[in-house]
Amino acid sequence: MPSVTHDDAPLLADLMPWSVAPPRLGRGWPTAPDPASLKARWDAFVKAEGPEREALFGVTRARTLHSAVAQLPGQSSGTGRLARASGPCAEPVRVLHGPFDEQWLIPDNRLIDAARPELWRVADERQVFAVEQPPAPEGPVLLAVSVLPVITPPSKTVPAARPGRVRPLYRRPGGLEPNLAPGLTDHLAKRLGHSPAPLDILAWTVATARPGPAGHAVPLTADPGLWARGTELGHRLLRLTRRDGERPKLPGGRRPYVRAPLPSRPLELRYDRDEETLHLDEGLISPVPPTAWDFEVGGVRVLDQWFTARAGQAEPGTLEAVRPTGWPQGWTSELLELITVLALLAELRPEQAELTMETPITAAELRKAGVLPVPDAARRPASVLDHHEEGPEGQFALL
Repeated sequence: MPSVTHDDAPLLADLMPWSVAPPRLGRGWPTAPDPASLKARWDAFVKAEGPEREALFGVTRARTLHSAVAQLPGQSSGTGRLARASGPCAEPVRVLHGPFDEQWLIPDNRLIDAARPELWRVADERQVFAVEQPPAPEGPVLLAVSVLPVITPPSKTVPAARPGRVRPLYRRPGGLEPNLAPGLTDHLAKRLGHSPAPLDILAWTVATARPGPAGHAVPLTADPGLWARGTELGHRLLRLTRRDGERPKLPGGRRPYVRAPLPSRPLELRYDRDEETLHLDEGLISPVPPTAWDFEVGGVRVLDQWFTARAGQAEPGTLEAVRPTGWPQGWTSELLELITVLALLAELRPEQAELTMETPITAAELRKAGVLPVPDAARRPASVLDHHEEGPEGQFALL
């Protein structure tokens, strides 16, 4: 945890005031580690009729086969009642299923208990979502990702590290209207001698955010040198958590490789700390540094959660049981990259700890400057007056 601390550090909730709870699915089958399984699940769903279709769907108070809901912004799913749905499913999209675990989702509002359309409206290639994580002795308190995080139902086999509030960096598509306290950038410009970009402010936030009694706090500094070191470190963290640049690599000799072929369907994950070897049944991957194996978010080991989401047993006869019969090669590549990312993130922790607060910008200073408290409008989503979306049963609405 960074040592840039101060008793009067401003809160993340004030610096990035607009936040939304993550989309809550209410059922597990609309997400999967591979898109082909989702299309097969949808086909099985629409082929079923009557009570069988209802049982496969998983009725909740928020969604039944007869719920009338609008289309998800930016998606092309149907809006007719699911009781008479037919044809192919909407093209799956990438989402954050768990910390460092990107999976696929059928982007159909009829399948999602609480879709949070305000988040879908601002999701594009420029957007970055800062996702609060549960307090824990180790691990990041904030993850910055390029895809929407979702909450799936609790599972007996998959350990849960449930995300907290989602804070988009931008309030409008196209990287427009930063989700920052009004006046914050101008105040930082006066104190630092230059105007930081929104992504720079997020980079600093990711590098320095820490849990506190009133919520996540973000120590700020007016020292240009410290700000430069913190933002440079934060950008390295962002490149690893967003996974939107070149594939990360460890130096030669430290890169993980498959040393013994993985079985067609590994069921057990074990780690040999002395040998720095990851065992997937009789399959072997090494070297895997202990820091990657021990990496946790919200008190849950990331590698455990990632593996169990793919190898855990689904209840026969459910749509979740429609999945690959073997272990796709693509999952092995994803696992090798995940090990690399976790190892590199762990290596950056000492640099975070070495950031020592100098010339702090306190919450009291921001209140005196009129940056705090933030106006109520900054905590609400921006209106999108020219945006048409399909409502229930094909009707259109102007938002």
